[in-house]
Amino acid sequence: MKILIIVAHPDDEVLGMGGTIAKHSKNGDDVTIAYLTTGITSRRSSDYNNSSSYNFSKNDLQRSKKQISKLQLDAKKSCNILGVKKTIFFDYPDNELDSIQLLKIIKTIEKIISKEKPNIVYTSHDKDLNIDHRITSKATLIACRSNPSSIKEIFCFEIYSSTEWTFSYDFKPNYFVDIEKELGSKINAMKKYENELKKFPHPRSLENIENSAKRWGTICGFHAAEAFEIIRKIQM
Repeated sequence: MKILIIVAHPDDEVLGMGGTIAKHSKNGDDVTIAYLTTGITSRRSSDYNNSSSYNFSKNDLQRSKKQISKLQLDAKKSCNILGVKKTIFFDYPDNELDSIQLLKIIKTIEKIISKEKPNIVYTSHDKDLNIDHRITSKATLIACRSNPSSIKEIFCFEIYSSTEWTFSYDFKPNYFVDIEKELGSKINAMKKYENELKKFPHPRSLENIENSAKRWGTICGFHAAEAFEIIRKIQM
């Protein structure tokens, strides 16, 4: 089985479905993750903290480039823990995907789909607070629409610290994956994103990752679970 995960930022994949990724890998599935944006430049800072200034200084811009490389390395280390065979990085602007023509992003994803020929596609939720997550979701679904032959299933997932901040909370899962045995791998994979981790009670804390998995588990009868919305499922 060929699995394609399309996300906006490095760490989205772990927060949203790290346990499910590990399970796919254990089952012998071929997992590819595509990251559309740099994942860090919107902070307008070179110290991993958010700055209230919109403009980069020249020094900050140079240091930020080094941090982008570090973030991509962290992503590769994280993916190695989850058994991911392939990672693809693009350099669209972080938290500014709305400044890029949607068609350009769609074409980027279409090329990935054409090359990888996935059977299952995962992406972020289209009602997420983060603009990059929303556009990634929309562009992915449009790209999948025009490439229906190999893709039999499409799912979307929540991303902690973003999806829950749409207070209408439109994420309504109807598909759950038991990750009791994979929860440790998910947590260890997130540890590789050392500069993205926060202290509890922040949503991107290790404690919240575990608590959220247990919460979804209580809803579906597992000790730990990840939740998804089914977008398309074709039964052969």
